[in-house]
Amino acid sequence: MGELKRLIITCGGTGGHFYPGLSIARKFSGSGEVKLLLSGVHGAEQKKIAENFAIKAVALPDMPHPGKSPLRFAVGFAKGFFAAWREFKKCSPQALLGMGSFATLPVILAALFRRIPVFLHDGNARIGKANRFFSWTAKAAGCAYPAVNVSKCHCPLSVTGMPVRPELLEKSRISRSEALAEINKVFQTDFDEKVPLILVTGGSLGAEIFNTVLPEAFKKVSGNYQIVHLSGRGKLEKTEAHYAAFPGKKLLLETTSAMDLFMAAADLVFSRSGGSTTAELALFGKNAILVPYPYAAEGHQMDNARYFESQKAAVVVKNQDLTVDKASQLLRDFLNSDPELTAMGANMKKLARPDAAEKMLEEISRYTD
Repeated sequence: MGELKRLIITCGGTGGHFYPGLSIARKFSGSGEVKLLLSGVHGAEQKKIAENFAIKAVALPDMPHPGKSPLRFAVGFAKGFFAAWREFKKCSPQALLGMGSFATLPVILAALFRRIPVFLHDGNARIGKANRFFSWTAKAAGCAYPAVNVSKCHCPLSVTGMPVRPELLEKSRISRSEALAEINKVFQTDFDEKVPLILVTGGSLGAEIFNTVLPEAFKKVSGNYQIVHLSGRGKLEKTEAHYAAFPGKKLLLETTSAMDLFMAAADLVFSRSGGSTTAELALFGKNAILVPYPYAAEGHQMDNARYFESQKAAVVVKNQDLTVDKASQLLRDFLNSDPELTAMGANMKKLARPDAAEKMLEEISRYTD
């Protein structure tokens, strides 16, 4: 094992690749030189976010999907390859860490041509296509959860966990009452700490089925509980209409930068089951109803959800099965202290990996000369 001092991390596409990569970069920055190479349409925006945390970042040329336009893909690949090549010449990294996505292809190939060791991280319980392809030439890989297709990975693979933002690690330690007090202060609400709080989140884009089915389900369930519902961008007005006759306390928002507070305060969460979301639920030890996004690549959200279900840490409901009657019964059982539902949070907490960033860096260091 050598001492890792110079690292480049490449992230492609969505926040699900970028934020874990940024978390690893922030962890490493105190002990070495690190830079992010960002591919995809959000590269410029992600560069600004990284720089806000004093992390060097470069937005590479856009990398179009190969299935949409072969010509644009070829042009994007060539531009990305030579841009990455130039960055490697500047700092001579000891290792490259790829966070998944086809958009990292030119960076990883440039690294291989320069004989820079390549490492991979996958944020789901199913190793994705890009990482399966790159694993033939990678030194090692880490994954968020035990992989259902481990035989498809052709390099050493270990469960390192899903890196989460340091701010979430900090907020996961505050009490529920502290979180509720802060929510009341910031959002001018009057939530009661003696009353269960239900959090609904479908991700930044929201989930139409959450916005339509869950408000109607809540209106069917009598009892004392309060709601925080994140509708997704552009979907708040329609969601508010569904809550029109709901008698309890509620806070409806499109999105929020205070998810850490809502997670800390929630007693039950209805959510999708992406890699980052499930890692955060585990970090906060939440009782969770997971409704996997049915169109996620290769069904990886269902794989994530089934892992937590197998550990008695969550209830999994298929998207098509989330009816008003099903959701209202789940809430009713939870409010009535069904042992299986109320024990999920403790089981979820046992699966948390707050040291995921460190574990991935340790894996890289193991193979560093």
